[in-house]
Amino acid sequence: MTPVAQARVDLGALRHNLARARVEAPRARVMAIIKADAYGHGMVRVARALHDADAFGVARLEEALSLREAGVTQPIVLLEGVLDAAQLSAAAHRDVSLVVHHAAQAELIEHAAENMPPVKIWLKLDSGMHRLGFSPAEIPPIAQRLRHSKKVIGPLRFMTHLACADERSDPATLRQIEVFQSALTGIEGERSIANSAGILGWPQTHADWVRPGIMLYGVSPFPDDDAEAQDLRPVMTLSSRLIALRQNKKGDAIGYGGSYICPRDMLVGVAAIGYGDGYPRHAQTGTPVLVNGRRAPLIGRVSMDMITVDLSAQPEAKAGDPVVLWGEGLAVEEVARCASTISYELLCGVARRVTFNES
Repeated sequence: MTPVAQARVDLGALRHNLARARVEAPRARVMAIIKADAYGHGMVRVARALHDADAFGVARLEEALSLREAGVTQPIVLLEGVLDAAQLSAAAHRDVSLVVHHAAQAELIEHAAENMPPVKIWLKLDSGMHRLGFSPAEIPPIAQRLRHSKKVIGPLRFMTHLACADERSDPATLRQIEVFQSALTGIEGERSIANSAGILGWPQTHADWVRPGIMLYGVSPFPDDDAEAQDLRPVMTLSSRLIALRQNKKGDAIGYGGSYICPRDMLVGVAAIGYGDGYPRHAQTGTPVLVNGRRAPLIGRVSMDMITVDLSAQPEAKAGDPVVLWGEGLAVEEVARCASTISYELLCGVARRVTFNES
């Protein structure tokens, strides 16, 4: 039986997007960011498809352990680091590299149990985002401490995170680059600066490692263009089907609150998708969907299980016809703008009752 709401994950598009990162930063190694269930695409599925990535980045320890349990052997970097000794031990025993971004994490490592395996470390520098990381002045002493710790193995690496790289005219990125480079003058160790926006828009951020996230999933990191402009291919296509059609009269009020009033006699379609599936509740009237591959506007409020669309231009439409909410043929960036949100939220928010498949 074919499920109504489906999310198709195009693994070929995923691999194409990874290759785009390598083309843009040919001398850098790639840490593919697959946190938040690979931005809603399925973390294990994505990791297996991106088997030639040099490392994977995740946010939470549970994500890292799930990858190890699934047989993923590539290096895994825990971007938020650990919170306590139990997490440290679990990470160390599963060969998970740690980002250290404040002194308490360094102290956990220095006072770790004797039988704990040593860990690989990335030190995070706050170059201007002011969220996580050591100040520039703190980096030399903390680096020296960790280099001398018996619980640290291999060379230290260094990273920072860009706050405004998605705005290509914002000078904040240049300031962050300068702060990062200045703070690490004379300190040996591989560097990582670039997120997706850095990879595509700021070549001076490429350094030794790049960390593509949203671009892997076929979404532009820039608000003023879409994926096609960056030669990125959409990975997730969210779709459903029409379950009813109604010939409404001029003046009929559609849906909850009656917020949409039919301006004429018109054919209205009902599609089986709603905020219970992760479709944005605040999508405005006029938000496009594809019915039989042709654009049709959303009308009225999004409800939990259904949306209504204007099918005036498709009088031949019938129940069972396919409806694409975003993905192939309809950029998720456009839908996000219509819902006053960002593509990240839409992709991460697809609900569990949606059936995932891959191609």
